[in-house]
Amino acid sequence: MKPSIFIFAASALCLSVFGHANPRAAAASDTAAEADTALPRTLRDTGLYAPGPAGVLRDGIVAFSPQYPLWSDGADKRRWLYLPGGSSIDASQPDAWEFPPGTKLWKEFSHEGRAVETRYIERQRDGSWRFATYVWNKAGDDAGIAPDRGIPALPVPAAPGGRYAVPSRADCLACHGSTSVPVLGASALQLSPDRDPLAPGGRPRHAGEADLRDLVARGWVRGLPAALLDQPPSILAASPVERAALGYLHANCGHCHNNSDLRVPLRLTLTQRAADPAIAREEALRSAVNAASRYRPTGSDSHTLVVAPGSPKHSVLAMRMQSRDSRVQMPPLGTSLPDPEGLALIERWIANDLSH
Repeated sequence: MKPSIFIFAASALCLSVFGHANPRAAAASDTAAEADTALPRTLRDTGLYAPGPAGVLRDGIVAFSPQYPLWSDGADKRRWLYLPGGSSIDASQPDAWEFPPGTKLWKEFSHEGRAVETRYIERQRDGSWRFATYVWNKAGDDAGIAPDRGIPALPVPAAPGGRYAVPSRADCLACHGSTSVPVLGASALQLSPDRDPLAPGGRPRHAGEADLRDLVARGWVRGLPAALLDQPPSILAASPVERAALGYLHANCGHCHNNSDLRVPLRLTLTQRAADPAIAREEALRSAVNAASRYRPTGSDSHTLVVAPGSPKHSVLAMRMQSRDSRVQMPPLGTSLPDPEGLALIERWIANDLSH
Protein backbone atom coordinates (compact mmCIF):
# COMPACT_ATOMS: atom_id res chain seq x y z
CA MET A 1 0.00 0.00 0.00
CA LYS A 2 1.33 3.44 -0.88
CA PRO A 3 1.53 5.95 1.99
CA SER A 4 -1.51 8.16 2.14
CA ILE A 5 -1.33 11.82 1.10
CA PHE A 6 -2.12 14.28 3.87
CA ILE A 7 -3.59 17.75 3.38
CA PHE A 8 -2.36 20.28 5.89
CA ALA A 9 -1.55 23.97 5.66
CA ALA A 10 0.88 23.82 8.57
CA SER A 11 3.96 21.92 9.62
CA ALA A 12 4.06 19.78 12.74
CA LEU A 13 6.73 18.92 15.25
CA CYS A 14 6.16 15.47 16.68
CA LEU A 15 8.30 14.65 19.72
CA SER A 16 9.67 11.14 19.90
CA VAL A 17 9.10 9.21 23.09
CA PHE A 18 12.62 9.48 24.36
CA GLY A 19 13.52 13.08 23.74
CA HIS A 20 14.17 13.58 20.03
CA ALA A 21 12.13 15.57 17.55
CA ASN A 22 10.72 14.43 14.25
CA PRO A 23 9.97 17.54 12.17
CA ARG A 24 7.58 16.86 9.30
CA ALA A 25 6.64 19.67 7.01
CA ALA A 26 3.42 19.41 5.04
CA ALA A 27 3.48 22.16 2.45
CA ALA A 28 0.05 22.63 0.92
CA SER A 29 -0.31 22.69 -2.84
CA ASP A 30 -2.81 24.93 -4.63
CA THR A 31 -5.11 21.95 -4.95
CA ALA A 32 -4.82 21.22 -1.23
CA ALA A 33 -5.53 24.84 -0.36
CA GLU A 34 -8.67 24.76 -2.48
CA ALA A 35 -9.74 21.55 -0.76
CA ASP A 36 -9.18 23.12 2.66
CA THR A 37 -11.48 26.03 1.84
CA ALA A 38 -14.21 23.54 0.99
CA LEU A 39 -14.24 21.95 4.44
CA PRO A 40 -17.77 21.93 5.84
CA ARG A 41 -18.27 24.80 8.25
CA THR A 42 -20.56 22.90 10.62
CA LEU A 43 -20.69 19.33 11.82
CA ARG A 44 -24.16 18.89 10.35
CA ASP A 45 -22.72 19.79 6.95
CA THR A 46 -20.28 16.86 7.11
CA GLY A 47 -23.21 14.47 6.65
CA LEU A 48 -23.25 12.89 10.08
CA TYR A 49 -26.81 13.88 10.89
CA ALA A 50 -30.07 13.53 9.02
CA PRO A 51 -32.19 16.62 8.31
CA GLY A 52 -34.52 17.47 11.16
CA PRO A 53 -34.06 17.17 14.91
CA ALA A 54 -30.50 17.42 16.23
CA GLY A 55 -28.70 14.18 17.04
CA VAL A 56 -30.45 11.83 14.59
CA LEU A 57 -27.81 10.04 12.56
CA ARG A 58 -28.04 9.91 8.80
CA ASP A 59 -28.88 6.53 7.22
CA GLY A 60 -25.78 4.55 6.35
CA ILE A 61 -23.74 5.68 9.36
CA VAL A 62 -22.29 2.82 11.43
CA ALA A 63 -21.14 3.16 15.04
CA PHE A 64 -18.05 1.29 16.25
CA SER A 65 -15.65 1.24 19.20
CA PRO A 66 -12.04 0.03 19.31
CA GLN A 67 -11.16 -2.54 21.94
CA TYR A 68 -8.06 -0.55 22.94
CA PRO A 69 -9.12 3.11 23.23
CA LEU A 70 -6.74 6.06 23.36
CA TRP A 71 -6.53 7.81 26.74
CA SER A 72 -7.99 11.32 26.49
CA ASP A 73 -8.16 12.65 30.07
CA GLY A 74 -11.17 10.50 30.83
CA ALA A 75 -13.37 11.89 28.06
CA ASP A 76 -16.20 9.70 26.85
CA LYS A 77 -16.06 8.99 23.12
CA ARG A 78 -18.36 7.82 20.34
CA ARG A 79 -17.23 6.94 16.83
CA TRP A 80 -18.94 6.52 13.47
CA LEU A 81 -17.99 5.35 9.99
CA TYR A 82 -19.52 6.07 6.59
CA LEU A 83 -18.68 4.51 3.21
CA PRO A 84 -20.16 5.69 -0.09
CA GLY A 85 -22.81 3.37 -1.48
CA GLY A 86 -21.40 0.37 -3.32
CA SER A 87 -17.87 0.87 -2.00
CA SER A 88 -15.89 -1.21 0.46
CA ILE A 89 -12.67 -1.32 2.43
CA ASP A 90 -9.94 -3.49 0.93
CA ALA A 91 -8.66 -5.55 3.87
CA SER A 92 -6.42 -7.90 1.90
CA GLN A 93 -3.58 -6.36 3.92
CA PRO A 94 -5.22 -6.85 7.33
CA ASP A 95 -3.08 -4.23 9.07
CA ALA A 96 -3.17 -1.61 6.31
CA TRP A 97 -6.78 -1.24 5.24
CA GLU A 98 -7.38 0.67 2.02
CA PHE A 99 -10.37 2.94 2.57
CA PRO A 100 -12.28 4.05 -0.53
CA PRO A 101 -12.55 7.71 -1.55
CA GLY A 102 -15.55 9.25 0.16
CA THR A 103 -14.86 7.44 3.45
CA LYS A 104 -15.81 9.57 6.46
CA LEU A 105 -15.12 8.99 10.14
CA TRP A 106 -16.18 10.96 13.21
CA LYS A 107 -15.10 10.82 16.85
CA GLU A 108 -17.09 12.71 19.49
CA PHE A 109 -15.52 13.72 22.82
CA SER A 110 -17.73 14.50 25.80
CA HIS A 111 -17.47 15.18 29.55
CA GLU A 112 -20.33 14.34 31.90
CA GLY A 113 -22.76 13.94 29.03
CA ARG A 114 -21.91 17.21 27.29
CA ALA A 115 -20.41 16.90 23.81
CA VAL A 116 -17.34 19.15 23.54
CA GLU A 117 -15.86 18.44 20.13
CA THR A 118 -16.22 16.04 17.22
CA ARG A 119 -13.23 15.22 15.02
CA TYR A 120 -13.71 14.44 11.35
CA ILE A 121 -11.57 12.59 8.78
CA GLU A 122 -12.50 12.29 5.11
CA ARG A 123 -10.76 10.58 2.19
CA GLN A 124 -11.02 12.59 -1.01
CA ARG A 125 -11.20 11.48 -4.63
CA ASP A 126 -7.46 11.88 -5.18
CA GLY A 127 -6.68 9.58 -2.24
CA SER A 128 -5.69 12.39 0.14
CA TRP A 129 -7.14 12.74 3.61
CA ARG A 130 -8.37 15.88 5.27
CA PHE A 131 -9.09 16.58 8.90
CA ALA A 132 -11.26 19.01 10.83
CA THR A 133 -12.48 19.54 14.38
CA TYR A 134 -15.95 20.86 15.27
CA VAL A 135 -16.67 22.52 18.62
CA TRP A 136 -20.15 22.16 20.08
CA ASN A 137 -22.18 25.20 21.05
CA LYS A 138 -23.63 25.67 24.52
CA ALA A 139 -27.09 24.63 23.37
CA GLY A 140 -25.68 21.30 22.18
CA ASP A 141 -27.57 21.45 18.88
CA ASP A 142 -24.65 21.96 16.47
CA ALA A 143 -20.90 22.33 16.25
CA GLY A 144 -18.83 24.78 14.22
CA ILE A 145 -15.42 24.24 12.69
CA ALA A 146 -12.51 25.09 14.97
CA PRO A 147 -9.72 27.41 13.86
CA ASP A 148 -6.70 25.75 12.28
CA ARG A 149 -4.61 26.70 15.32
CA GLY A 150 -7.03 24.91 17.66
CA ILE A 151 -8.30 26.25 21.00
CA PRO A 152 -5.75 25.75 23.79
CA ALA A 153 -8.11 26.36 26.72
CA LEU A 154 -11.80 26.00 25.92
CA PRO A 155 -13.87 26.48 29.12
CA VAL A 156 -15.44 23.09 29.94
CA PRO A 157 -16.34 22.81 33.65
CA ALA A 158 -16.29 18.99 33.69
CA ALA A 159 -12.88 18.70 32.01
CA PRO A 160 -9.70 18.48 34.14
CA GLY A 161 -9.04 21.95 35.54
CA GLY A 162 -12.16 23.27 33.81
CA ARG A 163 -10.28 23.67 30.53
CA TYR A 164 -10.24 21.56 27.38
CA ALA A 165 -7.60 21.73 24.62
CA VAL A 166 -9.03 21.48 21.10
CA PRO A 167 -6.18 20.29 18.85
CA SER A 168 -4.79 22.27 15.96
CA ARG A 169 -4.74 20.67 12.54
CA ALA A 170 -0.95 20.29 12.91
CA ASP A 171 -1.60 18.35 16.12
CA CYS A 172 -3.83 15.99 14.14
CA LEU A 173 -0.98 15.28 11.73
CA ALA A 174 1.44 14.60 14.57
CA CYS A 175 -0.56 11.47 15.47
CA HIS A 176 -2.28 10.52 12.24
CA GLY A 177 0.72 11.31 10.03
CA SER A 178 3.18 8.85 11.56
CA THR A 179 1.63 5.71 10.18
CA SER A 180 0.85 4.54 6.66
CA VAL A 181 -2.91 4.53 7.34
CA PRO A 182 -4.25 7.64 9.13
CA VAL A 183 -7.34 5.84 10.46
CA LEU A 184 -6.25 4.65 13.90
CA GLY A 185 -9.29 3.13 15.59
CA ALA A 186 -10.86 1.08 12.80
CA SER A 187 -8.72 -1.94 11.97
CA ALA A 188 -8.89 -5.72 12.03
CA LEU A 189 -7.29 -5.87 15.47
CA GLN A 190 -9.21 -2.97 17.01
CA LEU A 191 -12.58 -4.24 15.78
CA SER A 192 -11.96 -7.90 16.57
CA PRO A 193 -14.92 -9.71 18.17
CA ASP A 194 -12.37 -11.16 20.61
CA ARG A 195 -12.22 -8.06 22.81
CA ASP A 196 -9.65 -7.83 25.58
CA PRO A 197 -11.45 -7.73 28.96
CA LEU A 198 -8.44 -6.10 30.66
CA ALA A 199 -8.02 -3.23 28.18
CA PRO A 200 -7.77 0.07 30.14
CA GLY A 201 -10.76 2.22 29.26
CA GLY A 202 -12.24 -0.62 27.24
CA ARG A 203 -15.78 -1.87 27.44
CA PRO A 204 -18.03 -4.44 25.79
CA ARG A 205 -19.58 -3.42 22.48
CA HIS A 206 -22.76 -1.40 22.82
CA ALA A 207 -25.85 -2.51 20.95
CA GLY A 208 -25.68 -1.33 17.36
CA GLU A 209 -21.90 -1.00 17.24
CA ALA A 210 -20.30 -2.94 14.40
CA ASP A 211 -17.32 -5.24 14.80
CA LEU A 212 -15.15 -6.94 12.20
CA ARG A 213 -17.63 -9.71 11.44
CA ASP A 214 -20.49 -7.24 11.10
CA LEU A 215 -18.56 -5.12 8.60
CA VAL A 216 -17.68 -8.20 6.54
CA ALA A 217 -21.32 -9.35 6.60
CA ARG A 218 -22.42 -5.89 5.39
CA GLY A 219 -19.94 -6.06 2.54
CA TRP A 220 -18.12 -3.02 3.91
CA VAL A 221 -14.90 -5.01 4.44
CA ARG A 222 -13.70 -7.27 1.65
CA GLY A 223 -10.60 -9.34 1.05
CA LEU A 224 -9.91 -10.11 4.70
CA PRO A 225 -8.11 -13.47 5.04
CA ALA A 226 -10.66 -16.08 6.02
CA ALA A 227 -8.51 -17.21 8.94
CA LEU A 228 -9.14 -13.90 10.69
CA LEU A 229 -12.87 -14.53 10.61
CA ASP A 230 -12.57 -18.14 11.76
CA GLN A 231 -10.22 -17.08 14.57
CA PRO A 232 -10.68 -13.37 15.33
CA PRO A 233 -7.51 -11.28 15.65
CA SER A 234 -5.90 -11.15 19.08
CA ILE A 235 -2.58 -10.01 20.48
CA LEU A 236 -0.26 -12.91 21.17
CA ALA A 237 1.03 -12.69 24.74
CA ALA A 238 2.42 -14.77 27.57
CA SER A 239 -0.36 -13.69 29.95
CA PRO A 240 -3.61 -11.73 30.01
CA VAL A 241 -1.76 -8.79 31.60
CA GLU A 242 0.83 -8.76 28.83
CA ARG A 243 -1.90 -8.90 26.20
CA ALA A 244 -3.59 -5.84 27.69
CA ALA A 245 -0.27 -4.01 28.15
CA LEU A 246 0.80 -4.56 24.55
CA GLY A 247 -2.68 -3.52 23.39
CA TYR A 248 -2.50 -0.34 25.45
CA LEU A 249 0.89 0.56 23.98
CA HIS A 250 -0.41 -0.25 20.49
CA ALA A 251 -3.30 2.20 20.86
CA ASN A 252 -1.53 4.98 22.77
CA CYS A 253 1.98 4.82 21.33
CA GLY A 254 2.01 2.65 18.20
CA HIS A 255 0.73 5.35 15.84
CA CYS A 256 4.12 7.07 16.22
CA HIS A 257 6.32 4.14 17.23
CA ASN A 258 6.00 1.61 14.44
CA ASN A 259 7.96 0.25 11.51
CA SER A 260 6.44 2.38 8.75
CA ASP A 261 8.43 4.90 6.73
CA LEU A 262 6.55 7.72 8.51
CA ARG A 263 7.37 6.76 12.10
CA VAL A 264 9.36 8.91 14.50
CA PRO A 265 13.13 8.32 14.17
CA LEU A 266 13.54 5.89 17.03
CA ARG A 267 14.03 2.14 17.10
CA LEU A 268 10.93 1.44 19.11
CA THR A 269 8.08 -0.58 17.63
CA LEU A 270 4.90 -0.76 19.71
CA THR A 271 2.33 -1.66 17.07
CA GLN A 272 0.61 -5.02 17.13
CA ARG A 273 -0.58 -6.74 13.96
CA ALA A 274 -3.46 -9.04 13.17
CA ALA A 275 -1.62 -10.75 10.32
CA ASP A 276 1.53 -11.75 12.20
CA PRO A 277 0.97 -11.44 15.97
CA ALA A 278 4.02 -13.50 16.93
CA ILE A 279 6.41 -11.29 14.97
CA ALA A 280 4.70 -8.11 16.24
CA ARG A 281 5.07 -9.23 19.86
CA GLU A 282 8.72 -10.12 19.34
CA GLU A 283 9.45 -6.75 17.75
CA ALA A 284 7.80 -4.86 20.59
CA LEU A 285 9.60 -6.77 23.32
CA ARG A 286 12.98 -6.65 21.57
CA SER A 287 12.78 -2.91 20.94
CA ALA A 288 11.63 -1.99 24.48
CA VAL A 289 12.70 -4.56 27.08
CA ASN A 290 16.29 -4.02 28.21
CA ALA A 291 16.69 -1.54 25.34
CA ALA A 292 18.90 1.47 26.05
CA SER A 293 17.12 4.81 26.07
CA ARG A 294 18.59 8.12 24.96
CA TYR A 295 16.53 9.88 27.60
CA ARG A 296 18.08 10.42 31.02
CA PRO A 297 15.99 11.58 33.96
CA THR A 298 17.16 14.73 35.71
CA GLY A 299 20.02 13.92 38.06
CA SER A 300 20.77 10.54 36.54
CA ASP A 301 24.32 9.85 35.43
CA SER A 302 23.71 6.32 34.28
CA HIS A 303 22.21 4.77 31.20
CA THR A 304 18.48 4.15 31.36
CA LEU A 305 16.34 1.45 29.82
CA VAL A 306 13.07 1.87 27.97
CA VAL A 307 11.73 -1.05 30.03
CA ALA A 308 13.77 -2.38 32.95
CA PRO A 309 12.31 -5.81 33.79
CA GLY A 310 11.01 -5.96 37.35
CA SER A 311 11.50 -2.23 37.98
CA PRO A 312 8.86 0.25 36.79
CA LYS A 313 10.60 3.12 38.60
CA HIS A 314 13.72 2.55 36.47
CA SER A 315 11.78 2.16 33.22
CA VAL A 316 11.72 5.26 31.02
CA LEU A 317 8.42 4.10 29.51
CA ALA A 318 6.64 4.30 32.88
CA MET A 319 8.45 7.51 33.91
CA ARG A 320 7.30 9.38 30.86
CA MET A 321 3.77 8.01 30.96
CA GLN A 322 3.49 9.35 34.50
CA SER A 323 4.96 12.80 33.83
CA ARG A 324 2.97 15.76 32.58
CA ASP A 325 5.97 18.02 32.19
CA SER A 326 5.55 19.14 28.58
CA ARG A 327 9.21 18.37 27.90
CA VAL A 328 8.90 14.82 29.16
CA GLN A 329 5.35 13.49 28.98
CA MET A 330 4.23 10.74 26.67
CA PRO A 331 2.14 10.81 24.64
CA PRO A 332 3.27 14.39 23.97
CA LEU A 333 -0.16 15.61 22.86
CA GLY A 334 -3.79 15.34 23.85
CA THR A 335 -3.64 14.83 27.61
CA SER A 336 -3.11 16.93 30.71
CA LEU A 337 -3.38 14.00 33.15
CA PRO A 338 -1.65 10.62 33.21
CA ASP A 339 -3.90 7.61 32.73
CA PRO A 340 -4.09 5.93 36.16
CA GLU A 341 -5.52 2.66 34.87
CA GLY A 342 -3.11 2.45 31.94
CA LEU A 343 -0.09 3.34 34.06
CA ALA A 344 -1.04 0.77 36.72
CA LEU A 345 -1.30 -1.89 34.02
CA ILE A 346 2.09 -1.07 32.49
CA GLU A 347 3.75 -0.99 35.91
CA ARG A 348 2.16 -4.33 36.81
CA TRP A 349 3.39 -5.84 33.54
CA ILE A 350 6.94 -4.56 34.08
CA ALA A 351 7.06 -5.54 37.76
CA ASN A 352 5.52 -9.00 37.52
CA ASP A 353 5.41 -10.40 34.01
CA LEU A 354 8.92 -9.24 33.05
CA SER A 355 10.64 -9.95 36.37
CA HIS A 356 11.56 -13.56 35.58
